[in-house]
Amino acid sequence: MRRLTQRLELSTSSHIMDLACGRGRHSMYLNRLGYKVTGVDLSPSSIAFAKAQLKNNTTSTSTIENDTTLLPLDASRINFKVHNMTVPYDGTFDAVFNLFTSFGYFDDVADNVNTIKAIHANLKTGGYGVIDFMNAPQVVKNLVPFNEKIEEGITFKQWRRYEKGHIYKDIKFTDQDRDYHFTERVSALELSDFTDYFKQAGLELVDLYGDYHLHEYDVARSDRLIMIVRK
Repeated sequence: MRRLTQRLELSTSSHIMDLACGRGRHSMYLNRLGYKVTGVDLSPSSIAFAKAQLKNNTTSTSTIENDTTLLPLDASRINFKVHNMTVPYDGTFDAVFNLFTSFGYFDDVADNVNTIKAIHANLKTGGYGVIDFMNAPQVVKNLVPFNEKIEEGITFKQWRRYEKGHIYKDIKFTDQDRDYHFTERVSALELSDFTDYFKQAGLELVDLYGDYHLHEYDVARSDRLIMIVRK
């Protein structure tokens, strides 16, 4: 995010929307870089969590707490709202960030382009949109069918598969003698899909990056597909 904001030459007076912000980790980091931020997400529980952290002046970015260049949280310049990303939010922004593959989970494929159109509506003229998506061709080629990981004493079993244009991940675990099973599904969208959406929405694709160091995108080797668009 620091590299992105520098690349986009955003001043600290800029207002950034964190679209599909989850629990607000990226929103709070952007705020601590000095930006005014509005974080929106469909999940009321995630927004409630973010608001509680903000109220208690805490963040979920503990790994960067030793970064002395970060500012304290400024609650007057950060806001969290429940919002459906497929429709425009009430307001315009200097930049809209959609980070860490928070896209492509829709039941209706039409909502892919609806979301891009909403980003267009929420950008000021000359504003930038940033979509950080997985590099689907590389992910599909290197898909790990099964793995286990242990967190806080709980064993999580994860199965992955590619089927009919989607990547599925099944997650099973047991906690306090109760069994849980969740399934995630995300569209394996490629650059050509996004360029079509941008064209329909009237956004210009101005840059492509293949990782968080903002190296050049390579469809065969890059970990990420990071797209910069401009209104």
